[in-house]
This record gives sequence, C-alpha cells and structure tokens, in this order.
Amino acid sequence: MAVDALDTRILRLLIEQPRTSVREYARILGVARGTLQARLDRLERDGVITGTGPTLSPAALGHPVLAFVHLEVTQGHLVEVGDALAAVPEIIEAFSTTGGGDLLTRVVARDAGHLEDVIQRLIQLPGVVRTRTDVALRERVAHRVLPLVESVGRAAGDRDRPGSAPGRG
Repeated sequence: MAVDALDTRILRLLIEQPRTSVREYARILGVARGTLQARLDRLERDGVITGTGPTLSPAALGHPVLAFVHLEVTQGHLVEVGDALAAVPEIIEAFSTTGGGDLLTRVVARDAGHLEDVIQRLIQLPGVVRTRTDVALRERVAHRVLPLVESVGRAAGDRDRPGSAPGRG
C-alpha cells in the first residue's frame, strides 16, 4: 500500500499526539476534516493503523521481568501449542519463527520465581519439546514505528518527484 507525504504527516501526529481530536489534526495539517477522515479510514482499512487503544506497561502492572522464551514444538502441533499460549496471561506476544525454535514468546513476570513458574507451565503444554529462555536486562530501543513511517514517507516523496528514478535518494 502506498503511503504518501500527507499519510506520513497524519501517522506522525497519531503517534506523537494520540489524544488529539480529528478536527484538531485537520487544523494542524491544514486539510479539510473530511479529507483527514477519509485518509484515516483508508489507513485503517489497509491495515496500516491497527489500533487506537493505550499502550500499557506490564512493569507498572506489577510484572517488571521480561523474558523471551523460545519453544521447540513437535511437528504437527504448532497450531495447538499456539492456541494454548493464548491461555497464558503472562504471554504478551507469540510468533512462529524460523531458526532454532518454532515459537518465540514475549513473557512478563512478577519476579524470577514467577518466571520459572510460567516456563514450567509452558514446558507442560502438549507438543512442547523444550524451551530456551533469554531474560531481558534493559530495553535499549522501545517499540517504535515512527522512524519507519518517516522512511516510507521519504521514499514515497522520492517516487512522487518528477525525474526521480526508483531506488534513488
């Protein structure tokens, strides 16, 4: 899906000022409210905007320990194990992966003992062969999308300029 310069400016505002009204976004951007709403609707329909809720901190909810648990799964059981992971509240994300494991989970816990309890629960799931855990020490780059949005916007601007060759700039 093509994201142009206006889309990029809209996405930047949504990231930087998430509680602002559509009317105020339109004023800031200097576009009609209907134009802005149409753009927002298209960005949602195309899956660029996937949510509008608040970002919550597991640490502030009493779960400051973060670990990445890799699960190796018996062939043919990936779907069942994936479904079972959804029943574990401490798993805040899970992905199918290539490489050394079949699933990568992002797990939060109250403390090291609680993390061990969660891992033991995962090991007991039917179809899980083994786990490998990496405990996060400190977040170095927080989850972010704005640099990617800006990069895509710059690339779209390069494509839109007359005489611009693809891949240049």
